[in-house]
Amino acid sequence: MSYFKVLGFNKEPFSTSPDPEFFYLSKEHETALTNILIELRLKRGLSVILGDVGTGKTTLSRKLIQELKEREDFIFHIILDPSFENEHLFLTSLLRNFEISPARGNFSNGVNIGNGSQPTILDLRESLERFLFQKGVTENKTVTLIIDEAQKLSEDSLEVLRVLLNYETNEFKLLQLVLLGQLELHSKIMNIPNFFDRISFKYTLNPLDFDETKEMIQFRIKQAGYTANMHLFLDEAVREIYQYSRGYPRRITLLCHKALKNLVLKNKFVVDAGIIRELIDEEIKSGWHKRDLLAQKNSY
Repeated sequence: MSYFKVLGFNKEPFSTSPDPEFFYLSKEHETALTNILIELRLKRGLSVILGDVGTGKTTLSRKLIQELKEREDFIFHIILDPSFENEHLFLTSLLRNFEISPARGNFSNGVNIGNGSQPTILDLRESLERFLFQKGVTENKTVTLIIDEAQKLSEDSLEVLRVLLNYETNEFKLLQLVLLGQLELHSKIMNIPNFFDRISFKYTLNPLDFDETKEMIQFRIKQAGYTANMHLFLDEAVREIYQYSRGYPRRITLLCHKALKNLVLKNKFVVDAGIIRELIDEEIKSGWHKRDLLAQKNSY
């Protein structure tokens, strides 16, 4: 039997997989999600979400996808690793993922993309532009591209996206683009003024505060099916978790997971401050800790 079933859960409450059902919408996450959806509805083009490692960008992207799946007028695709060596590979990937199948003779070499030929970049751009016009204007669909780990985009790939954002009618952009990336994406974008100027909505996710940390833990416990009246995490334990994690959702999740396993192994029923301190000390002694977290622990 899984440890979480022993404690009365139906599902694992602190998995690090980006399950949107377990995504705690903090005020900042809700602000980001709401604004992205507004930008997409208005077809304004480009939204950029920045955040440090572990602030919930990937799960936010999954929550966005969950929202878009409920809307019949959206066509969307997500790229999880945008590490493309050149423009040709990037454009080819976009055509494949949006299931664009150019007819024979569309390319300058007169051969279809699917039979081993090598269409030119101009061929690929024209095929994508026709697709965007067909879906966006003729069929009134909203074509959306979501890119996670966007800090991996090369300057060439960012230039590809800039060009795609030029495809528009007099009223709206034909492609809606959402970039979610680590903070280094900011410097990349700032170095390309023509790209920066196209950002309609930009936002930076910050770690949770103490109250949000407590709410996140309670939310995930409830989502996992826990119905007992007893609190699994005492406030003193949540305080220790917050101080060590500094409010980063991924770190909170990992530490809570370890704490619940510890309950089962030691046949206890509640997570107190002592359990959390013990787990933190073990992590520090083993060397499996980040220096910034150690500095944080030594400051209180």
